Amino acid sequence: MFATNRPSCAIEGMGIAQQVNSTHTMLAKYSLTAIVGNIDIEGGEELLGPGPFITEHEIEAPDRLSEEQWNKLLGGDRYRLYARPGYKLIQSNVERVWGKRCDIVGLLAGAHVPATWRAMAYGKPYPVKAFITVSGNQMLSQTDTKLIYKALKSLDLLVAAELFITPTAGLADYVFPAASWMERPHLYNYHNVHPTLYAGERALPENIPGEYDRHNDYYFWRGLALRLGQKDDWPWETIEECYDYRLKPLGCTFQELLDKGGVYKPARKFKKYEQIGFGTATGKIELYSTVMEKLGYDPLPYHREPAESPVSQPELAKKYPLILITGGRFLPYFHSEWRQIEHFRRQYPYPIVEIHPETAKNLGINDGDWVWIESPRGRIMQKCRYFEGIDPRVVHAQHGWWYPELPGEEPWLHGVWISNVNVLTDSELDHMDEAIGTWPFKNLMCRVYKVEVFEGSFVPHS
Repeated sequence: MFATNRPSCAIEGMGIAQQVNSTHTMLAKYSLTAIVGNIDIEGGEELLGPGPFITEHEIEAPDRLSEEQWNKLLGGDRYRLYARPGYKLIQSNVERVWGKRCDIVGLLAGAHVPATWRAMAYGKPYPVKAFITVSGNQMLSQTDTKLIYKALKSLDLLVAAELFITPTAGLADYVFPAASWMERPHLYNYHNVHPTLYAGERALPENIPGEYDRHNDYYFWRGLALRLGQKDDWPWETIEECYDYRLKPLGCTFQELLDKGGVYKPARKFKKYEQIGFGTATGKIELYSTVMEKLGYDPLPYHREPAESPVSQPELAKKYPLILITGGRFLPYFHSEWRQIEHFRRQYPYPIVEIHPETAKNLGINDGDWVWIESPRGRIMQKCRYFEGIDPRVVHAQHGWWYPELPGEEPWLHGVWISNVNVLTDSELDHMDEAIGTWPFKNLMCRVYKVEVFEGSFVPHS
């Protein structure tokens, strides 16, 4: 069907990214796209490249790190495609074709996240003692909440820049009030891999001050940099001045781009590979990946059974017979945001786990019942919703749930332990994608059973 209904494309997303076969699934997907002829044609998989403006990558300055520091990158030795070894192999060819760096990894020097939590919690391979989070809420957004909690409590310094006090911000030594999207300007071009550029102005006029001394991220990071002696690297006093610098190659300022409608969009061209080739070592689309081969991985896509599945662990499946997937989006919330907004909570008051009606009935669970969802790492409660569109062997639990109406002090932390699906998720480094280290939000095992409610017992409510 994919081959005969051309042009067509298959967009990867969180379903591919958040599981143990991320790399090889994407290799298979792009190989299939190439074989059927859907590369860089209108309606197909368009080849994108950097725009003719200064991208964030061009001012990131990863070259400032010494070889010694690169070798300390947490997880870099294990997940080599994600880290510098893979970057050097890939980007040398990308830069040959496009003239400059172009990749979706917004922070080249970023360490592998679960490996960093382990370094915080246990001090191995070396201790990490300070952490700054900007609108992250890691107690809800990251795998294995118990590990996250231990890691954050092991720090000497935790700083959060936030819009409101989340369970993570509640643990911080300092909380800086962050400006909302309405209080700051934007310049965006989809992770530096797209030539189109979007500009957005402050929704609130400059002469209307924000309350509580809120500031945008640039103000925060520049202020820290100046105190660390990096004044020469931050010559722009405001984010608008930095945007002006990045737009110089286009011959306009940030305000002038706003005045033109806020969009820079070059003319689209297709089959660009006929003139410039591909950003690979061979200059061709590689069904057999030379980069994967050089890094010591299988150069052809293959399936690796998850470490936790009925196939890999049949004995464990006797206790946890259902496959657990997490992370599906649902309105009006976005990840862990907006649970504290009364209107939204009235609209969507409870966390939902979707279960096939026949599976639920066999477990004595009615539509609307509160149920326990239990994995080898813990258990939480959510409300059952019958869903005929799901495989009877699978349940889907919502993520991001906390209860701002509950006390913020420990151990409550606004109910972070009650319905937070990441209490159940896995952070074992051996259980992640072998090349890029993505962790399994979609490859887990669980069992589900009804919550017994007695008079006076606690059940979450809006």
